[in-house]
Amino acid sequence: MKKMIVFALPAILIACSAGNKKIENADPMEYAKTITAQELKDHLYIFASDEFEGRETGEPGQKKAAEYLKKEYQDLKIPAAKGNDNYYQDVPTSYFKKGKVKPTENVVAFMKGSEKPEEYVVISSHYDHVGVDDQGNVYNGADDDGSGTVGVLEIAEAFAKAKRDGYTPKRSIIFLNVTGEEKGLVGSKYYTDNPIFPLENTVADLNIDMIGRIDPDHEGKDPYIYLIGSDKLSKELHNLSEEVNKKYMNIDLDYKYNDENDPNRFYYRSDHYNFAKNNIPIIFYFNGTHADYHKMTDTPDKIEYDLMAKRAQLVFLTAWEIANREARLVVDKAEAPEAK
Repeated sequence: MKKMIVFALPAILIACSAGNKKIENADPMEYAKTITAQELKDHLYIFASDEFEGRETGEPGQKKAAEYLKKEYQDLKIPAAKGNDNYYQDVPTSYFKKGKVKPTENVVAFMKGSEKPEEYVVISSHYDHVGVDDQGNVYNGADDDGSGTVGVLEIAEAFAKAKRDGYTPKRSIIFLNVTGEEKGLVGSKYYTDNPIFPLENTVADLNIDMIGRIDPDHEGKDPYIYLIGSDKLSKELHNLSEEVNKKYMNIDLDYKYNDENDPNRFYYRSDHYNFAKNNIPIIFYFNGTHADYHKMTDTPDKIEYDLMAKRAQLVFLTAWEIANREARLVVDKAEAPEAK
């Protein structure tokens, strides 16, 4: 019996060390590379197919999309944020101020941090779109925002792989797929009004809304992504974002739409803004608009999957840095600017 104990101890020690590796020894690029063009394509050809009926808020197609997301998180063994396998945060009909919208739900998964579990990094996208028109045409929403949603799934998979290898992020990660964006940022507003995890402990929101296409201003040019809001509340977040990109990706970071005088006012038009209103630093990742925006021609065959993978990798690497740095991000401004 003593001999058995002697031989068993090394195995126990190895198992323990494998589950508690020092995060500083990890190579995040190894995990970023698990975000591939092919896997993004495989997801999106399902998620933006006619089967999902344009994913209109509260309608059967949106429900199918929610089930798809739930199953993917279950397969990745990333728990439900609410516990007990409950990935859904119900958003009641009463929360919608315009039109008759059926009850709907955010889909929220959660990876508990290893050292600072009471601090949270949110990675968000909206998974709803505009549904089917009166003639039966399906608006698939491959770029808007199928691209961001499947990007979140692939980012979640990269974090899950790192965790299996013993590199659990220091801070907790919230994978937040919100409903009702097309109805006025309703799902994200419901989350920030009724947070599952305390907003005061939420370090940042990285919001992905349309990352699959190339806009006319960048055709034939180097890989790019528009960044919006990175410096609005935290200079530290902006600098961190720049440094991560320079170290790993070297994508052209275009700040055209970050200008306070930009007439498009994109800063106020996606789900990150409900976090910014609560003084939570944000980055909005966006490829710009194109001729298929909000048309039935926004289909998965038009997505630039290699570029989309690079953009999702950048979001993962930025989240990795935020989650694993020693101190939480400093908020330099007292409050976000009000929408005009």
